[in-house]
Amino acid sequence: MNFQQLRSIREAARCGYNLTEVANVLFTSQPGVSRQIRELEEELGVDIFERNGKRLTGLTEPGKGILHIIERLLLEAENLKQAGDDYSDQTKGTLTIATTHTQARYVLPKVVQGFRNSFPDVRIALQQSSPEHIAEWVLSGKADVGIATEGLSQFKDLVSFPCYQWNHVIVVPDGHPLLRKTQFNQTPITLEDLSNYPLITYDVGFTGRGHIDQAFKQAGLRTDIVLTAMDSDVIQQYVSLGLGVGLVAEMAVESGNDINGAVNPATQRYSALKALPASHLFAPNVTRLAVRRGAYLRSYILDFILQFAPELKREDIQLALTPEQE
Repeated sequence: MNFQQLRSIREAARCGYNLTEVANVLFTSQPGVSRQIRELEEELGVDIFERNGKRLTGLTEPGKGILHIIERLLLEAENLKQAGDDYSDQTKGTLTIATTHTQARYVLPKVVQGFRNSFPDVRIALQQSSPEHIAEWVLSGKADVGIATEGLSQFKDLVSFPCYQWNHVIVVPDGHPLLRKTQFNQTPITLEDLSNYPLITYDVGFTGRGHIDQAFKQAGLRTDIVLTAMDSDVIQQYVSLGLGVGLVAEMAVESGNDINGAVNPATQRYSALKALPASHLFAPNVTRLAVRRGAYLRSYILDFILQFAPELKREDIQLALTPEQE
């Protein structure tokens, strides 16, 4: 057996048994993938995949156990290479971070700057997508770490660490009625107040959206969410056009004033917008950092994690990465 055979089996399972897609992932031909799978099945004396004619349709019961072993073998092969690279030179390499736009735009810049000062010869690749894709990239080894608020703790083959807590804020154009309420009545905004206006916020599954939906549902209030986006800047752009009230992450509101005040004069890109606190309306959110269970983390990856979440300890991270016993 060889690693190409093992990769063909693994990618066939990952790609929904579509051998054309497997061939594209492995930069080979479909007949080549079929041959690699068939040769390994013949060597092991067992069918790994169920078939309908020549088409793969699923894993056999033995195949499920074999796939688990293959994934461990390939992970250890990757770990061996990482360990070799680490021992040969701990200061060079590439750190691939999969994250959301909000994290990449508002949270990571200072961390990346500090990391680059410590490791000037390490190249950084930022990949931005949804939490689901972030998890897939980390699980497949395409990313070293994943950072997001939602979804990462749901995958058993990922180890995720809580890093920091944050809240949503309300953003409105200057002169909006919600501002007048807080200024003249000195009363906080309520969920009922918000339900009277069209809302603009994150796509489902992004940046704490689940807590927003849950709060309105528990209050028995219907909402008119007229526009959603992955990008905090996009949300604020459409709020500035008067299309609705925005609900965004507090770190997306770049202001020199404390957002816990009644009204926050925005000194941000969208200077006509004002920010109002919403921590009393929506549950706080926790951003998590995830790595693949059992993965060997190069020294500079551990340093990056500790810079992003200083309250973590190196030994606790390494202990958590130990594969769970069957």
